[in-house]
Amino acid sequence: MQFDLSIPLQLTAALTPDIVMMVGAMILMLRAAWGPDSVVRQRSIGAWAIGVCIISAATIVYFMMKGASAGPGVIAVDNFRWVIDLVLLLGTTGTIALSMDYNERELITAGETHVLTLFATSGMMILAASRDLMLVFLGIELMSIAIYVLVGINRRSAKGAEGALKYFLLGSFSTAFLLYGIALVYGATASTNLQIIASRIAEQSLMTNPMLLIGLAFMLIGFGFKVAAVPFHMWAPDVYEGAPIPITAYMAAAVKAAAFAAFLRIWFEAFPYVFMQWHGALWWLAALTMVFGNIVALAQKNIKRMLAYSSIAHAGYLLVALTVGRSLGSSSFLFYVVAYTLATLGAFGIVVALSSVGEAHLDVDDYAGLWTTRPWLSVAMAVFMLALLGFPIFGGVGFFAKWYIIQAALQGPAPQARLAVLLVITSVVSTGYYLRVVMVMFMKPRPDHAPALARVGSLTNWVIGAAAVLILVLGVYPNPLVRMTQSKSAIIPGVSPFDAPPPSFKPRNPMYPRTLRPGRIPPGAMQRRVMPVRMPPQH
Repeated sequence: MQFDLSIPLQLTAALTPDIVMMVGAMILMLRAAWGPDSVVRQRSIGAWAIGVCIISAATIVYFMMKGASAGPGVIAVDNFRWVIDLVLLLGTTGTIALSMDYNERELITAGETHVLTLFATSGMMILAASRDLMLVFLGIELMSIAIYVLVGINRRSAKGAEGALKYFLLGSFSTAFLLYGIALVYGATASTNLQIIASRIAEQSLMTNPMLLIGLAFMLIGFGFKVAAVPFHMWAPDVYEGAPIPITAYMAAAVKAAAFAAFLRIWFEAFPYVFMQWHGALWWLAALTMVFGNIVALAQKNIKRMLAYSSIAHAGYLLVALTVGRSLGSSSFLFYVVAYTLATLGAFGIVVALSSVGEAHLDVDDYAGLWTTRPWLSVAMAVFMLALLGFPIFGGVGFFAKWYIIQAALQGPAPQARLAVLLVITSVVSTGYYLRVVMVMFMKPRPDHAPALARVGSLTNWVIGAAAVLILVLGVYPNPLVRMTQSKSAIIPGVSPFDAPPPSFKPRNPMYPRTLRPGRIPPGAMQRRVMPVRMPPQH
């Protein structure tokens, strides 16, 4: 199935999964508005929203089975997009299921909660498909505006209002950086299309163009905020703590996956020939994010804040995939994001099940002796903690996820041995807070004054059970997921930083390969690939 994206009808057909999501969200928005709010209505709209996700996923699976592809255009039609879309829909379905039980308990009767989740997901799907910077901006805005409202959807929560305000103000500020960076990149290359940007950087030797490099820096700041990379993470702990628990899970899993998908596609497709300029900044972002996220998480007593800093640390692990080049980086990212989404959804599902009205009892110590009262929840939480830790037995899928990141860092075209060592060290540090949860559940006695645990909702049970089973199955038999994520059709198409450039490409600076510190790139790697190429005489 080949799409010609220059024909409007075929471009629309290639956007079928995104259109299904948007149209379904708009229909449900009208249905939610035409009637009084109630618990029954809220659950009904949630069920319909899950149905929209299933239909959208079915269209994606159909395109994958048909081998859908397309030539140059404003959107991508490849398996990288489809896998990310399926991960986003998995996270959305789990979030809506958790929200249906959570909203009933917290007396949030507005069905618009699920509609806003669908709108946010449609923005994320646009991000995953975008091959044009204007579409990237459109997807980010559609996603962000819906998330701003979802964070503060519980109007009885002071922390929720505070988190929504902080997220809105800082999010607007970071979006300004991103948009200004896009404008500068357009000014330097006269295009917003990722492939055209890459070709013009090569043809016109723009690697040292100040306007392009400043625009690249501003875009890096904007994406650094979206993925909660240090030092652009300031919003994450307060927003994660203030948001409703299912929305926190949604932000930690789906929002991060979508932002990273756009991040990888833009950097690998549009800016491979300025790899030397942006590589150093990403190296330090990855290192600082891994170290800071894990160390600060050790001091957290509130489990939502602990998982928030854990999410920051995992953003650092994913940034490692971004520093190693196109093929290994994108395939290891896909495997990691599937494992991370399952473990995050399951962990927050346990938090929903064990918290009480008003989100009380969220301290790690409140889980003491849980093994004696809710053994299956304790086992499931242990599986999720071990998966996030990367333990090789019960958390096997998490182990393979980190293993493929480390393998990419060591064997990619730009080996990153120091980052790989740092990833291992910080993963060891993370045992201090992941295993603390397990130890509290299984080794501490249940206090006599501990409150009775409420009944767990059926949908919450399903989310927890499904996530735990999938993690265990993929941990024992990861081959299907490995084949899917490492196939050539799932790798971001484009030019690798170490592929031979077009004949017209010649760096302005003859010392260009030495702009990185020694040890980051193998000595002579760029000279062997780039320097022998000569530019024809210019008239």
